[in-house]
Amino acid sequence: MAPKKPEPKKEALKVSPEAEAAKEPEFDPLSIKIDFGADQIEEFKEAFQLFDRTAENQLKISFCQCGDVMRALGQNPTNADVLRVLGRPKSEEMDSKLVDFETFLPMLQHVAQSKDKGTYEDFVEGLRVFDKEGNGTVMGAELRHVLVTLGERMMEGEVEQLLAGQEDANGCINYEAFVKHIMSG
Repeated sequence: MAPKKPEPKKEALKVSPEAEAAKEPEFDPLSIKIDFGADQIEEFKEAFQLFDRTAENQLKISFCQCGDVMRALGQNPTNADVLRVLGRPKSEEMDSKLVDFETFLPMLQHVAQSKDKGTYEDFVEGLRVFDKEGNGTVMGAELRHVLVTLGERMMEGEVEQLLAGQEDANGCINYEAFVKHIMSG
């Protein structure tokens, strides 16, 4: 019997980030059914107008304001969520392109229906990883470091505002109380 030839090694397929994003279906604002009531829509329009910086109040905001308006309306989209509903614009388009209220409303509806909202338990479990002593607290300095360096990074000023009044005399934060505080608005 002849010896078997070694089979050539198969390289794992490397998928580019562009190809990864292509797997996710594109956001289609026309496919979104608006479930908001007339009163809600009127409130949303009023809030939207507060962000309108056009010369003649054309009821338009810049792309870079969309996430802020969504958050002002009680949603909590990630920056990636906002970019996705905007059609993944280039960074230079964020300040120059505008979106009107009628286009914004399906985006808001999509974000509101998103299933990726974290629960109280999810956040507590995530912070428990940093509770080295198992006493229900995390070091404020460590939490600051994580918030400015990992994931969707926050600015230091935002972190200071978020953590204001949360630390005890030892620089520790009770993370269960912290999560309750954050989730209460």
